[in-house]
Amino acid sequence: MPEPSSARPVAAEPTAAQVPSQGKGMEPSTAELLTRLSAQSTELVRKEIELAKVELTEKAKHLGVGAGLFSTAGLLALYGLAAAIATAMIALAIVLPWWLSALIVTVLLFAAAGVAALVGKKQVQQGTPPTPEHAIASTRLDVEEVKEASHRDDTA
Repeated sequence: MPEPSSARPVAAEPTAAQVPSQGKGMEPSTAELLTRLSAQSTELVRKEIELAKVELTEKAKHLGVGAGLFSTAGLLALYGLAAAIATAMIALAIVLPWWLSALIVTVLLFAAAGVAALVGKKQVQQGTPPTPEHAIASTRLDVEEVKEASHRDDTA
């Protein structure tokens, strides 16, 4: 199936060269040409909008399928992690009692979760409040500069 972007809309109305003018052998009037231009421009814009809608619909379908596949991959990775944790417990159970191997793996998981939570908290604190503070400060300086320049022009 060809990509929607390769299909160009075709105007339904004939072009000025295809429509005979009012008299035989006469050139169309300026008013007639402007009317045709207006109608054809409107039709072209409408066709371009239709093309954009088709193109966006196709892209949205691909995005939806991609998001679903990423979700599936995440779920399968979670199952893989659970299997790896079970494998670690079983491997430790070879040299330790079952309860002790399960306890060791559990403590390690909670320690990793704690580290991730602390690092995440630090990142969130650096990102809040979500305002562009440097850009705001720069804009304020620009406004002050413009005010000062206008006052200098007024007093000069």
